[in-house]
Amino acid sequence: MADRRAGSSGKTRSCPHCRATILESAAVCPACQHHLRFEARGRTAPQPAGQVALKVSGQISRGTAAGPGEYSVVVVIRDARGTEIARKVIGVGGLAPGEERSVDLTVEIFDT
Repeated sequence: MADRRAGSSGKTRSCPHCRATILESAAVCPACQHHLRFEARGRTAPQPAGQVALKVSGQISRGTAAGPGEYSVVVVIRDARGTEIARKVIGVGGLAPGEERSVDLTVEIFDT
């Protein structure tokens, strides 16, 4: 089984619940958290990340004197040469004066 998994490293599929593009090896969808298959030995918990390569947390707010505003959360993935591989708008919205939003970004690497 390890040989089959190594050959499919990085392959993707659609989650049957939310249609997000996820790794073929995922037992739990990282977007909607639905279980996709049961792991060997009866485990249903997601495979823990082998490494957390990046974790960023931030907060955006709108001052009361600034008036209303808008925001876009965009993630861009580039290869080593700087070529854009993917660009996704994760969310957009408005902020009333005095409102806040927090954003967490985590990049996990899984062993195949």
